[in-house]
Amino acid sequence: MISLYDTFADFTTAAGQLQRGQKGQNPAVNVTFHLRIAGRVQGVGYRDALRREALANGVAGWVRNRRDGAVEAILQGAPEAVDAVLAWARRGPPAARVSDIDAQPAQGEFERPYDGFDCLPTA
Repeated sequence: MISLYDTFADFTTAAGQLQRGQKGQNPAVNVTFHLRIAGRVQGVGYRDALRREALANGVAGWVRNRRDGAVEAILQGAPEAVDAVLAWARRGPPAARVSDIDAQPAQGEFERPYDGFDCLPTA
């Protein structure tokens, strides 16, 4: 017997990235991406603005500064909502200058359910 999980296990988001569904979840409802944003993204309100944008789009996860000057984030939610926040993250707030963004499907310790959106301490 084929389950809904098996039927909807693979799909492509609007960003064109293949996401593998998590067992026990309907992957058409939630995707999880791990982001690393480089450029002038610290000291310009990037984390707080990303948190506001995520919450406004119903996206869960977290954001934190990295000691190397980058910002790291996890975004989890409906594919369209995650795509909207990812599109915003490529620009950032007015004072930011994003030079590169790496967005990959979350794996390992990052592939779990999230509730709310947190600003974590620098790592």
